[in-house]
Amino acid sequence: MVKQFVKAWLWFILVLSAVGFFGLMSSFRGDKDTVPLARIDGSESPMENPMILIPAGDFIMGSDEGAWDEKPQRTVYLDAFEINQYEITQFYYAKFVKMTNHRSPLSRYVTDIELLNHPNQPAVYIGWSDAYDYCQWVGMRLPTEAEWEKAARGVEGAVWPWPGEFQPAAANFVGDEDAGSLTAIVGSYEKDKSPYGLYDMAGNAREWVQDWYVEGYFRHAPSRNPKGPKRDEMKMKVMRGASWNDSHLSGRTTARMKMLPFYRDTTMGFRCARSTSQVAGG
Repeated sequence: MVKQFVKAWLWFILVLSAVGFFGLMSSFRGDKDTVPLARIDGSESPMENPMILIPAGDFIMGSDEGAWDEKPQRTVYLDAFEINQYEITQFYYAKFVKMTNHRSPLSRYVTDIELLNHPNQPAVYIGWSDAYDYCQWVGMRLPTEAEWEKAARGVEGAVWPWPGEFQPAAANFVGDEDAGSLTAIVGSYEKDKSPYGLYDMAGNAREWVQDWYVEGYFRHAPSRNPKGPKRDEMKMKVMRGASWNDSHLSGRTTARMKMLPFYRDTTMGFRCARSTSQVAGG
């Protein structure tokens, strides 16, 4: 009788272990069948996300007043390029997931998931490779770090996307001043608009860019069309802009963040870019 009880108990433990293992594996697969995606059936009108032309020319990049990895401030020339006016939204990312069987942008273990997947909120819980794959799928690419910064600040070295000093309610940062607690529908903060008309360059979601991160890269980077360093031994990618869960200091146009490319959470999103030669079919 005792042996039968021990055997039954061991089988029970094995079943529980298997359930836990397969549950863990489903989280690595992206929970494709269990996570609600943004509605793409037209019940919510998706916002268009036009490409904004950033003209060729010089701009001021970096800051002598910021962190060590933002220095030195210098003049950089970029060829013309185009970049999304808004962060890529859940609507468009959901279409990508459904058409390619890519992993879901959200995990069923995320708190407040239903408050993050409105069709016109930014797609978040995005790793670098997810962002890269989406941009490739739509025939574009991630912006370089230099392209992102020029699109955010213009040519004259602005500290914020908007003119003048810091304004607590101008963008979706952490805290109560801006009346936002999670991601907002893209373009909700009219003041968080760059000189070229791009929205949410300071707040809402952090944004992946193409470059690998090297702390002192600006000290020896090319002054013409910098593409970022070769893969560094730290294997970190650059993120730009702040999120709904970050201090406003991370929302300065020159602030740099580093992150392992496979990491993802509900602060991380992206937008795409393309060279004008891509538009012309070159």
